[in-house]
Amino acid sequence: MTSRVGAVSTTTSLVRPVDPVDAVPPVPKLAVLGLQHVLAFYAGAVIVPLVVAQGLGLSTRDTIHLINADLFTCGIASIIQSAGLGRRIGVRLPLLQGVTFTAVSPIIAIGLASGGGTDGLAAVYGSIIVAGLVTFFAAPYFARLLKYFPPVVTGTLLTVMGTTLIGVAAGDIVRWGQTEPTLMVPGLLYAFGTLAVIVLAQRIFKGFMATIAVLIGLVLGTGVAALLGHTDFSGVGTAAPIGFTTPFFFGWPAFSLTAIISMVIVMAITAVETTGDVFATGEIVGKRITPHHISAALRADGLSTTLGGVLNSFPYTCFAQNVGLVRLTRVKSRWVVTAAGVLMIVLGLLPKAGAIVAAIPAPVLGGASLAMFANVAVVGIQTLGKVDMHDNRNAVIVSTSVGLAMLVTLQPGIAQAVPPWLAIIFGSGVTIGAIVAIVLNLLFFHVGRRRGPDVAVQYGRPVRLDEVNAMSRDEFVGTFGTLFPLPWPVERAWEDRPFASTEELRDAFQQVVLSADPQEQRALVSSYYDISELVLADPDAAPEDIKALQETGSIALDRLDDRDRTEIAAVSAAYQDKHGLPLVVSLANLAGRDQLIRDGWHRVASSPARELVTAVAAVGDIADARFDALVADANPIRSAWARKFEQLT
Repeated sequence: MTSRVGAVSTTTSLVRPVDPVDAVPPVPKLAVLGLQHVLAFYAGAVIVPLVVAQGLGLSTRDTIHLINADLFTCGIASIIQSAGLGRRIGVRLPLLQGVTFTAVSPIIAIGLASGGGTDGLAAVYGSIIVAGLVTFFAAPYFARLLKYFPPVVTGTLLTVMGTTLIGVAAGDIVRWGQTEPTLMVPGLLYAFGTLAVIVLAQRIFKGFMATIAVLIGLVLGTGVAALLGHTDFSGVGTAAPIGFTTPFFFGWPAFSLTAIISMVIVMAITAVETTGDVFATGEIVGKRITPHHISAALRADGLSTTLGGVLNSFPYTCFAQNVGLVRLTRVKSRWVVTAAGVLMIVLGLLPKAGAIVAAIPAPVLGGASLAMFANVAVVGIQTLGKVDMHDNRNAVIVSTSVGLAMLVTLQPGIAQAVPPWLAIIFGSGVTIGAIVAIVLNLLFFHVGRRRGPDVAVQYGRPVRLDEVNAMSRDEFVGTFGTLFPLPWPVERAWEDRPFASTEELRDAFQQVVLSADPQEQRALVSSYYDISELVLADPDAAPEDIKALQETGSIALDRLDDRDRTEIAAVSAAYQDKHGLPLVVSLANLAGRDQLIRDGWHRVASSPARELVTAVAAVGDIADARFDALVADANPIRSAWARKFEQLT
């Protein structure tokens, strides 16, 4: 009996849990969640063919065909990306494919240069087919360049994506008011109401209902608009029941070298966007992104783009809108996006079904989009949280990229003021933000001698990280010796050179203390002042080093009454009697006198082994605070700005 139980237990332990990314929800949930992705994506999907058709002067019939072809190909592309095709095509993450906005201006320029109308589409589709093939075969080489996309680049790119896309949502929200001023207020109410429903659904509901908050907002917003007569379903009656897209519907493609070069540049830019979306989705679903993932995603982009050129559509990339939806819903299954791809294929074959979705009022769609786009920016901010902003180079990369991206977004007319060959860059905030972030990262971190940030002050002048790496043992101890009362932690940290970042330098000091033997740790703790010596010392009569330490405190030393002093003295005496160590506390981490006394008695009651760990942690906190002071002294202007910002907030 025992062996049977053991066998069952062993067998059970070998069963691997299903990765949430690969999990398949029940069919009803799969359909509803897929529909939510389609609704979130639909407006962005149809806007490109609408703008292109208007720019090239296409007829209504041709415009409808472009929309159907776009939806149909979007569905196929999304299935390729999420479900995968073979072993090397498709990233197999919940990423939905859509037509890139970056391609709009070049497509119109290529079409008009080739005669406009359907004649111009021949050169457009020829360039798209070739650019897709170039992307497909170049994908593995681009994936090897991941070292040039550290968190400062990807985080900046994602932040720019989210913030610039908010302008798209804002355009939907105010669209009614731009055409009819009396509809401005109703449009705002629909948008804010939809956003409020999404927020309340996430606050009130749990589980599945919370995951479809966006869908609930869209349905309720459209329902209210229909009751008030603000929804137009007339397009459903006039749409054809079935619409097929056939290869080369507008004629055989034409191949122009200039057009091909322009479209290859577009695909290079969208490759950066796809890389950012893959990193964002990996962050959301908890997957570590490798060069293989990037290569597979870009192959899917290239294959889908080539397919788009054949099926009368446009270049494809991962859609940032749906990255925000994945974060908002916390549904990680890639099969939800696959289901959305199937629904889009159906919509591409049924113009009437697409017309129903198209009836969603623009302000309702804008309110939902606002929530999703902002979540993309949040992912970017979280990524930037991993970046060492003490390094002024990183701060310059982020601020310059975001600043230029917002400039182009807020003043789109700039694209018309620059030469045509620059218009593709200045025509999109995402494009210029991505390019600037990449170029500045190369300039600061990969070109020329790597200097490193200022991390300390030596002989009255700031010293950079590369100078720290070149220091002798004595110079290193002289620069960082104030972090600890004893010299051995700094001496051992010197042996870990070179340091790649300020945080790596900081970690080196912490690691040597944590890895020391207990006798060394006790000796180090014993070299610190007891908290009672700092708190109860007379500010006027105390030694200079105690005065300096008192200035870093935050427990209102001048407002301690006799009862507080007696209690602190009692805690300190009891602690030293039991543990034989001074009661070491980081004053910077204290919220007040009550916490000091409460935590002190708790530490008195701890076992000696546990308390040694706590005391060493306190030593680490003190060293961290002193290290921050060294960095602040080396960067006085930035530190002053940061302190002023903290006061304002």
